[in-house]
Amino acid sequence: MNRNVLFLAICQGLMTTGNILLVTISALVGQALSPSSALTTLPVATQMLGLLLTTVPASLLMAKIGRKKGFSLGNLIGISGTVLGFYSLLNSQFWLFSFATFLIGVGIGFATLYRFAAIEASDNPATAISAVMASGVVAAVLGPNLAVWVNNHYPEINYANAFVALMVLYILALCLLQLVKFNELSQASSDKPQRPLSEIMTQPKFLLAVLIAMISYTTMNLLMTATPLAMHRHGYDLAESALVIEWHVLGMFVPSFFTGKLINRFGQSNIMQAGVVIVLLCCLVNLMGLSHWHFLVALCLLGVGWNFMFIAATQMVSESYLPHERAKSQASNEFLVFSMVTVSSLGAGWLEAEIGWQLLNMLTIPVMLLAAGIIWRLKPKLITTQSAV
Repeated sequence: MNRNVLFLAICQGLMTTGNILLVTISALVGQALSPSSALTTLPVATQMLGLLLTTVPASLLMAKIGRKKGFSLGNLIGISGTVLGFYSLLNSQFWLFSFATFLIGVGIGFATLYRFAAIEASDNPATAISAVMASGVVAAVLGPNLAVWVNNHYPEINYANAFVALMVLYILALCLLQLVKFNELSQASSDKPQRPLSEIMTQPKFLLAVLIAMISYTTMNLLMTATPLAMHRHGYDLAESALVIEWHVLGMFVPSFFTGKLINRFGQSNIMQAGVVIVLLCCLVNLMGLSHWHFLVALCLLGVGWNFMFIAATQMVSESYLPHERAKSQASNEFLVFSMVTVSSLGAGWLEAEIGWQLLNMLTIPVMLLAAGIIWRLKPKLITTQSAV
């Protein structure tokens, strides 16, 4: 692993900590402060909306001003969100808190491109992606436990101090970014003729990658966001919910230490298929019972399945465009993926309340079978179609 990939991995870990912290507490804050049960997960949805609205402009902006300035701007916006989040919780302002998570989502939206920057800085794309994603192990431990620690020591301030700690993490990431040497495109490369976006997006490799990324991330986010609410409804406290989220996020990121090697050995499509099977196992475990053990094992499996599908999809999509086409190609991929993630965040609370936790898992099964069908249908075309790079 080269120095630049290492720094990007650490920055990704610091930013992901904020995401996991918000997942742990945002739905619960919404449950306490929202004027309606239908708005319980609005703070999670506004975070995802901020991420969604950032994906396209962030990619295009970095094509103009460079990776370092773009990532730094994203961090500064995220820092402003943590300050506003602290203030809004001190004053129990639900709508202001939702706007604060929107700003943090914008910051995370810039950070989602760290994995592409790591690919550009490395000679081994699968290993570089895995290294950046593996940094989420830090977030898995730090994010939920930070929420629990604050709740135990400062219950009267409604998690507000967690946002002070979050601000410190984002400042550290901002400082580390200044040490990274990014592989910026030269002006000559930027001026090369580019294929139409429609031509890039209709390649079997791009189609398969973006569809699997959309399905895996949407399914994972839906079940992850609904989990604290389902556990609260069945009598579990914050510490028990946080432990489940922690093991879920460990499942999301610990496999990253070897996912790259598995992809190199077995191929991207086969690792995607393995991920589908693991997510189906998650649903079956959830349908078998409502004990703490069921929640913990199922959510851990959900994380592992997402890891296999998403990392394989990320590597695959990075092979579908030429270097000077990366801005619009990455923007399109991120927009398509996170538009569905945003919808799942907004609907998670309503679905859990209206149809229940177990039916929600039952509905996930045909979605994963659809993913398996897409892989089966498009996989042969990858063999007969040459990559763009």
